Amino acid sequence: MNEHTVLARHREKLIYRDGDKLVKLFGEHYSKSDILNEAINQARVAETGLAIPKLYDVTTIDGKTAIVMDFIEGDTLKDLFFRYPERQGEFLSLYVALHREVHAKKHLLLTKYIDKLKLKILAGGLDASTRYDLSMRLDDMRRHTHVLHGDFLPSNIILTRDGTPYILDWSHASQGNATADVVKSCLLLRLAGAEEFAEDYLTRYLSAAHIERAYADEWVPLIAAARLSRETDPAVRARLLKWTYGEE
Repeated sequence: MNEHTVLARHREKLIYRDGDKLVKLFGEHYSKSDILNEAINQARVAETGLAIPKLYDVTTIDGKTAIVMDFIEGDTLKDLFFRYPERQGEFLSLYVALHREVHAKKHLLLTKYIDKLKLKILAGGLDASTRYDLSMRLDDMRRHTHVLHGDFLPSNIILTRDGTPYILDWSHASQGNATADVVKSCLLLRLAGAEEFAEDYLTRYLSAAHIERAYADEWVPLIAAARLSRETDPAVRARLLKWTYGEE
């Protein structure tokens, strides 16, 4: 691995640059089906025409499964926000515009987000009565078929030197209601401590898309409850539970 540039290292995943390619090397914790699903998501989203890294291969490296794609040279939108605070309004407008561009696309072979939410709510450790209530509320939400990113954060957007924005990490991609995707991004930003930015982003998106704030608020308990299935930190879970029960 010495000849490669390590970009990120997690407990069960290594991301590194190999020339003009980016390699995501998965540990044993990841099932083959999850890895293949991520690759399929990326291939399907590419078919919509969105600017994303080109997928080259799913292969085996040192006995581990890896996804190989284009390495996109540039700066993340997150880094640019901190580097040029005087341009935050410009970058925020771009962030909203890119998310709306994602939601303008459709690919009917992507997993339905409603189905993913239901499974995650069941696995979140909530009592049976709350799970039933949330499931009924989820059934009442409008069904759409927009492409959803699932983790649309400034760190997953790269601007190249010529200003072209690329959207990364399609492992959570699905199809469904765009408002749900916006609310999820907002909650993730708030959990990361970016409260003011999250509110500005949500307000701008809803205004641009002519969506009522009350409707977005209906998604908050559903998204928060689903997030419980993958959070173990007591402080994070406490906040998610408050959102789930409408206490914050």
